[in-house]
Amino acid sequence: MIITTENSAQIAWQKMDNLVPAIVQDAVSGKVLMQGYMDQAALAHTLETGHVTFFSRSKQRLWTKGESSGNTLNLVQVEADCDNDSLLVLAHPVGPTCHTGETACWFDNAQSDYTFIADLEQLIASRKGADPSSSYTASLYNKGIKRIAQKVGEEGVETALAATVADLDELKNESADLLYHLLVLLQASGLSMQDVVGVLRQRHK
Repeated sequence: MIITTENSAQIAWQKMDNLVPAIVQDAVSGKVLMQGYMDQAALAHTLETGHVTFFSRSKQRLWTKGESSGNTLNLVQVEADCDNDSLLVLAHPVGPTCHTGETACWFDNAQSDYTFIADLEQLIASRKGADPSSSYTASLYNKGIKRIAQKVGEEGVETALAATVADLDELKNESADLLYHLLVLLQASGLSMQDVVGVLRQRHK
């Protein structure tokens, strides 16, 4: 159930002594960022302000993530599970989520393949405006969209040729090159993989 101000009373607050666990997930990458607890006031504040807020058991008060560090969690959606006794919070993180400076509180866990793609895209985006001599990605941005588009075309042809001759190792390598250059092209054009996924979602309906 998607939680709104109107239906938040349906959560089983009494079942958990007025506190329910809230798992925060990056709305783009799917990475699990942190876990906290919400009471009714914390959920209401989250929905009202758009900034993820918890009830701090140590401070015994409402605590908005990033209130001192500036590393906020900007709300996308809150959903209750099938028993209405835990919450999944989708958010856009601003800065690292963990107090240690890591992206997530589970920084030693295995990274899923699709999460890696999202992290790679963020790294590629961070190279915009960097010194062209500092990285290959920065040098591509410096050469402009036409050169980046040309590289996507070249890698596309090489990927197709590898598939044609059934060279599976080369197909994997060329596909990686194609995907990387496509991510750069999207970023250079002011777009992201999220925009592409949005189109796929529409087509899938």
